[in-house]
Amino acid sequence: MSDNEEQVVRPARRHRFPFSPKIVIVLIVILFIIVAAGSSFFVVDQTEQAVVLRFGKYNRTVGPGLQTKLPFGIETSYTVPTQLVQTLTFGYRATDSTGTSLRGASSYAEESVMLTGDLNIVNVEWIVQYRINNPEAWLFNVEDKETTIRDISQSVMNSLVGDLPILSVMTDLRTQIEVEAQQKMQQIFDGYDFGIEIVTVKLQNIVPPEGAVQDAFEDVNKAIQDMNRYINEGKEYYNTAIPEAQGEASKIILQAEGYAAQRINQAGGDTAAFSAMMESYNASPEITKTRMYLETMTEILSSDAAGVTLVDPQVDNFLPVQNLGGAK
Repeated sequence: MSDNEEQVVRPARRHRFPFSPKIVIVLIVILFIIVAAGSSFFVVDQTEQAVVLRFGKYNRTVGPGLQTKLPFGIETSYTVPTQLVQTLTFGYRATDSTGTSLRGASSYAEESVMLTGDLNIVNVEWIVQYRINNPEAWLFNVEDKETTIRDISQSVMNSLVGDLPILSVMTDLRTQIEVEAQQKMQQIFDGYDFGIEIVTVKLQNIVPPEGAVQDAFEDVNKAIQDMNRYINEGKEYYNTAIPEAQGEASKIILQAEGYAAQRINQAGGDTAAFSAMMESYNASPEITKTRMYLETMTEILSSDAAGVTLVDPQVDNFLPVQNLGGAK
């Protein structure tokens, strides 16, 4: 036989798997547990609520904290910031941290230009603040949420401004517009089951169109401010002058009452003296008549006004008797 024929056919060498089947199964079970645990727990923040879906259908709403769900996509969760007050601006877009300041903001005239009830054009800028109070309705009942909120808010504001004259919109009816706008927006959102609560509607800036019209309205506003200032000054003067006048009047009244009481008492005393004198006269007319005569003469002689002087008080002689003939 040839050398080739003598070669022994050897079996092929087999490569052995480094792990046993049991180890593989254990690893698969561990991996399964890790994946299941990782997809079964989720954390909800204090300002949020989570909506849990099972096979894409609403199942439940859970609050803040560590929560559980069925793993492997059987249940999915969506967090919604229910405690956060969100703000939308209309007519401008703010650049500050609060999202509401007019300083440095960009203008959106297509949102703010409106027609008033007296056919004037006015620029109205405002904000709407809202809070999500129904996470399920918020997620599933409306598709384009922000656009819907903006459309409804603009419609309500245009309707309210369109029923009022421009001066009322710019001055004394601002608060009324804010209150009515909030109420009407809330009614519409509730009708759509939107899942939000309107916290506030605040008018930020109301101005007429630029140019001569705006200058005229600025003059009107200045006149209104001057009028209010004069009214306040008048009220201040009134509050100062009236108490002073009342105090002076009270003082005069008290003085008059005191004088009246004095005159009444004096008149009463004179009347009592005259009555006593009359009784004495009736009891003994001659004696009373003589006494009255003597008292009257004493009063006359003792008075300087009578012009009768028997003793000169300015002469220091031994006998300071005045010359009755007229020469001293």
